[in-house]
Amino acid sequence: MIIGLVVGNVVSTVKHSLYRGKKILLVQPYGSSQKPKGNTMVAVDTVGAGIGEMVLVAAEGRAASEILDVPRGPVRSIIVGIIDAIQTDEE
Repeated sequence: MIIGLVVGNVVSTVKHSLYRGKKILLVQPYGSSQKPKGNTMVAVDTVGAGIGEMVLVAAEGRAASEILDVPRGPVRSIIVGIIDAIQTDEE
């Protein structure tokens, strides 16, 4: 699982049938220090997230396939939760 910040939308008029009717977002991964870490990723939204929200991303194809109920599809990352707060031992 990855914590990330939704930084944009992806709009495509021609796409694989699996993506029809699904919102696709750009997510910037964040590290444990709550600072950007790594490259922006594309993720299918299943929870109604929007730009500026912190989200929980399952970034492995099998989880995405099971959540979307497709045996094998072209999906690697899927947003599975919107984060309300993050608490660490340092706080």
